Amino acid sequence: MSLFQAILIGIMSCTAASTIACLGTTVGNYTLNRPLVASLIVGIIMGDVQGCILIGIPMQVMWIALVTPGGTVASDLRAVSYIGIPLAYVGAKAAGWDFGGADAQGLASTISAMTGVIGISLFYGTAMFNLIWQHYGWAQLDKGNIEVVGKVDTIMPLVSHFVLSFLPVTLLCYYGSTAVQEIFSVLNTDMWYVKALLAVGAVLPAVGIAILLKSVISKPTDLIYFVFGFAAAKSMGLTLLAATAVGAVFALINYQLTMMKAGGVATAAASDDDDEEDI
Repeated sequence: MSLFQAILIGIMSCTAASTIACLGTTVGNYTLNRPLVASLIVGIIMGDVQGCILIGIPMQVMWIALVTPGGTVASDLRAVSYIGIPLAYVGAKAAGWDFGGADAQGLASTISAMTGVIGISLFYGTAMFNLIWQHYGWAQLDKGNIEVVGKVDTIMPLVSHFVLSFLPVTLLCYYGSTAVQEIFSVLNTDMWYVKALLAVGAVLPAVGIAILLKSVISKPTDLIYFVFGFAAAKSMGLTLLAATAVGAVFALINYQLTMMKAGGVATAAASDDDDEEDI
């Protein structure tokens, strides 16, 4: 990876940070921060869109249920997306693995778990750094300097992102990619400890699916819909877009049946009211 590529990835990490960046939380944290979206951007920078997307898929599945309620951050995907994807891509490429194969997918999941810890440090470090600007802003407001509000809210936090997002991500991508490339070019991937590491990583996406199911399933019978969806997609050979279209049709049918049922209950209740008035 060249220094220019590392700088571009570092800039993207600033725009995709969970803490407010130049593109805000909606575009940054909940869009550019997601591994599947970031893999497209990293792929354009690295010159291999397909390979990076294949690396980003298990990471997206692993963190598919991640939300950031309030100030509680389980993991900042900034590091997963903009450190984990480049390093996993370089490692898999150096090892000569198929990016869609089990070994590359296991490596991607393992690296995403490790870089997620880095993301937590970046998140809380940036938040603590921004307290300096808040303290400065309150001091200036006490002196009657109202113009400092705009600087404290928009300009000064960018310094925090430069120090605790741009620099770490750029340096880790530039120097880390070289280290990973050298390690995997000479590493004997048939050793038991390497196989064990990749096997553990291959299981991690299932954890993401389990967390998602725990979040959206309210009763055991809801699990039938998930099993049916996976079974239908596998047996029919559906692509992601085709599976989405089929799911949309079933969702529409379920919505219409629910509305018909609600309308029937309302009509029955109205009839009962009319009978009581006649009596």
